[in-house]
Amino acid sequence: MQALIEISDKQYLVKAGDKIFVPKQKAAAGDVIEVKTLMQVNQADSALKAGTATIKVLEHVRDETIIVFRKKRRKRFQKRNGHRQHMTQVEVLSL
Repeated sequence: MQALIEISDKQYLVKAGDKIFVPKQKAAAGDVIEVKTLMQVNQADSALKAGTATIKVLEHVRDETIIVFRKKRRKRFQKRNGHRQHMTQVEVLSL
């Protein structure tokens, strides 16, 4: 069974046992959180059942570097910045 869950205003299609990266959560590593389920999908049908999914916080990490480059032509202006977003890796325990 798969379910569509919502974490921090983002939606993920997951099944039990999946490990996904989500925006940083306030929970500590090892904590168990319940999030709302928007839709549950079986093999034959999809039902709009609102329920809860149980997820476990595995670790807090930082995402890959995104390069932000700005340039103004004919002015010798170039600026290069990097940005790394804070992420949380979670595991879906049950739906």
